[in-house]
Amino acid sequence: MDIRHTHRIFVSQRLEEGASVRVEEDLAHYLLHVLRLGNGDALRLFNGKDGEFKGSVERAGKNKALVHIGAQTRPQEAGVDVWLCCAPIKKAHFDYMIEKATELGVSEIQPILTQRTQVREVNGDRAWTLCKEAAEQSDRLDIPAVGNPVKLDDLIGVFPKDRALIVCAEWGEAAPIHKALHSEAIQKFEKAAIVTGPEGGFAAEELELLRKAPNTFFVRLGPRILRADTAAIAALACWQAIKGDWGKA
Repeated sequence: MDIRHTHRIFVSQRLEEGASVRVEEDLAHYLLHVLRLGNGDALRLFNGKDGEFKGSVERAGKNKALVHIGAQTRPQEAGVDVWLCCAPIKKAHFDYMIEKATELGVSEIQPILTQRTQVREVNGDRAWTLCKEAAEQSDRLDIPAVGNPVKLDDLIGVFPKDRALIVCAEWGEAAPIHKALHSEAIQKFEKAAIVTGPEGGFAAEELELLRKAPNTFFVRLGPRILRADTAAIAALACWQAIKGDWGKA
């Protein structure tokens, strides 16, 4: 069987060839009653630290499952270090943004609070679950971190100097994103953060604050005004195509 077509799950336990792991009750229920796996059925496992391994259901009960760990299929490797700093938006659109950002390889998601941010809270457990499920589906070896919401000015105050701050702007003095990412000024950075605003965009004083921050680059995403979730996905796709890991096999 082609292992790419086997189910893939995240577990919190250490993974080592020849060992067995007892999965949590809710995951066991998913394996046994949703995926309908039974003794001997194959799957793949990862935990964000030890790489990916083949596995097989060793023993199954009503809501209990023991999984035997087989050979490692991929060693753990670091992904591209690009953050998404985004204002929370309406639930369905924010969920979609988190899911697609994970598929696109973002290393961290940092919600930011701005003057026009209407949604002020983020359900961290739900966000992590969405990231986990997207990582399982997309063959990622890790799960992006999701931070607690912070005010924009607080983020700028502690922003690392070795990371490019790429602000998606709807208008004003901003370079087309493909030209900006090819520029020598951005090419020298191995780390970046894509910054997207709320529905309605950044306030003028927030744009000025961002403009004064070190290593800030304003970019345009074409001639049309994009929704916040679309802008985040488009910018991350451009980053991965030009600076990221899309060139890898």
